[in-house]
Amino acid sequence: MSVVGIDFGNLQSIIAVARNRGIDVVCNEVSNRFTPSLVSFGPKQRYLGETAKTQEISNFKNTISSLKRIVGRTFADKEVQEIEKQYMTAPLVDVNGQLSVKVNYKGEEATFTTVQIFAMYLTKMREIAAAETKAPVSDCVIAVPAWFTDVQRRAVLDASEVAGLNVLRLINDSTATALGYGITKTDLPEDKPRNICFVDSRAFDRHFGGRDFDRMLVDHFAAEFKEKYKIDVKSNGKAMIRLMAGCEKLKKVLSANAQAPLNIESIMEDRDVASMMKRADFEELAKDLISRVEAPLNKALEDAGLTVEDIDAVEMVGGSTRIPALKERIQAFFNKELSSTLNQDEAVARGAALQCAMLSPTFKVRDFTVQDITNYPIKMTWQPTPEEEETELVVFNKNNSIPSTKILTFYRSEPFDLEAQYAEPESIPAGINPWIGRFSVKKVEPVNGEPACVKVKARVNIHGILTVESAYVVEEVVKEELVEEAADAEAKEDAPLTRKVKKLVKKGDLPVVSATTALDRAVVSELREKEMEMIASDKLVVDTEMAKNTLEEYIYDTRGKVDGAYKDFINPSDKEKFVQDLNDAENWLYEEGDETTKSVYAAKLAELHVVGKPILQRYRDAEARPAAIRELRETINQLMAQATSTEEKYAHIPEEEKNSIVEKVSKAQTWIDNKAERQSMMKKFEVPCISADEIRKERDNLVYFATPIMNKPKPKPVVVETPEATTPEPKQSPETKHDDSKDMDID
Repeated sequence: MSVVGIDFGNLQSIIAVARNRGIDVVCNEVSNRFTPSLVSFGPKQRYLGETAKTQEISNFKNTISSLKRIVGRTFADKEVQEIEKQYMTAPLVDVNGQLSVKVNYKGEEATFTTVQIFAMYLTKMREIAAAETKAPVSDCVIAVPAWFTDVQRRAVLDASEVAGLNVLRLINDSTATALGYGITKTDLPEDKPRNICFVDSRAFDRHFGGRDFDRMLVDHFAAEFKEKYKIDVKSNGKAMIRLMAGCEKLKKVLSANAQAPLNIESIMEDRDVASMMKRADFEELAKDLISRVEAPLNKALEDAGLTVEDIDAVEMVGGSTRIPALKERIQAFFNKELSSTLNQDEAVARGAALQCAMLSPTFKVRDFTVQDITNYPIKMTWQPTPEEEETELVVFNKNNSIPSTKILTFYRSEPFDLEAQYAEPESIPAGINPWIGRFSVKKVEPVNGEPACVKVKARVNIHGILTVESAYVVEEVVKEELVEEAADAEAKEDAPLTRKVKKLVKKGDLPVVSATTALDRAVVSELREKEMEMIASDKLVVDTEMAKNTLEEYIYDTRGKVDGAYKDFINPSDKEKFVQDLNDAENWLYEEGDETTKSVYAAKLAELHVVGKPILQRYRDAEARPAAIRELRETINQLMAQATSTEEKYAHIPEEEKNSIVEKVSKAQTWIDNKAERQSMMKKFEVPCISADEIRKERDNLVYFATPIMNKPKPKPVVVETPEATTPEPKQSPETKHDDSKDMDID
């Protein structure tokens, strides 16, 4: 089972796996380490990742981008409408309150929710990881932006389940970066923490990123081309995609060069456009964007309770931080050199894979702890009772560590509801409903005529999602306890003293019904089935296309060799008809056979193989037969020489066994001589009297027969042991003979 980390990016995503005692970033099917975050729909199948990128211009109305920006959102969000206007080429719609995308799929209009779209993309991520690791992929850790709210995180988890992934943790991208950075450090101090700022840091400007610089360039050049070439690029979807791709490339070139060209062929109306930009001009255009970097830096320091002087190092992470002017602004803010010890593009994915390895029971990883926090305070509200005036409580404050559990106490005589929402709606992404969920505590009854003491366990789990795990009733019970020492001696003599103590005792669990933004399990199961159907459909389309290509390739390759390599191996009486069959198959392939099934293509290929396979076999046999004959003759000569040798190393082998080798080798010699002579007299288009495989088999039989005999070890020499001479014991004289008997008096 593979251990996978996924950095879910807006433009592209990265996959890393834990293996070979390290973390590797895996390549996709075209050997790229980054996979475009795109999903596209066609007349036959879906296109995911790289294949969607190749379809982006020609199929822009059915291609969905900005997955990270739209998952978990609603159609009514003003931010979503702005995203659609500036970055989306497929129309967004509302379907039963869920943000969805309208596309043309398999020739019909279809709508898919953003959860489904994201699940499709995750399916591609799983396939890439499985292909690279050659193992099934299930467990993973997905890195998401730290500013993602509860509804966005639940949407990612739902999409992951639809895609067949088991998410061990949704990790904040900044946390993944810190984990990947810290675990490699062996010089961290034990007495004092080392403060590292990772840019992007824990504070953030959600609307500020690499795509904003791209958009700035797009607006600039669109205006320039309108004046210079009299074309309105913004009125043409394909032209906009071409221009955005060109501007993204230009931005990267300017990060390393003083100036860069922009050349786009046939941008629209068969017009080519060209321009040039200097880095100084780029920085002037981007000065308002660059100035925005200081606000989140200040906020990060404020939240951490630190000053610039407290920061030990500043690590740059992310592609856009390569912009020289941006780096200069950050360096000036901290007044220290910037560090790039991490891979700026891959740090998040590597940290996510490392976290997955730490959570997986199949991996042993160095002990290292990263403590994550909540970004937005969460409060609970409830209906008041006559005895209570309070109706809300901030349960999880901002920067509360996660995972974290809090116990809330209520005195109730009947079932009640709790509602969770973000305590500071203005701090969450604009347009997202601050409501998180409703949790109904059931079967609450009075205890002894008094309101029951109900304990509710609320938890922000490892994904950063709020749950109410359980609720239960506790009852105050009076118990007697022995007092170890009496107050005076007289009491001590009488009997042990006792005292009454009141204790809270758990009496029973209460059912909790949760209503959150997560999809119902039945809906998730239904979407999972649909996704599997589409996966199977896509595979069938790919397999069918491969079968068609195989047939087409066979037709062209074989027909080209009929008068070439295969010329002498085709029976002249069959040649004309075979060529006609190939031509007919080609015509069929481009007419009625252009759109058919995999099995039909396979059947058509099998028909051509009836004549074509024997031709190919005869050709290959003729190519391989000389080498096979040569190898057999060499083996025959070698074994004959060994079996008739008088060398000392073969002297121990019985003559009858050597003769058996000579006899078998002689038969093989006669056999191959006769077969070779007969084959030399045959036409090349005739069925050969002997094949290369038969010759190799004969050689193998000789080797298997002779090798054990000729390699028989010499018998060990017999060692004859001579009996050792024994020395007789000296006889004792009567005078020296010792008598053990005792003198006895006899009466």
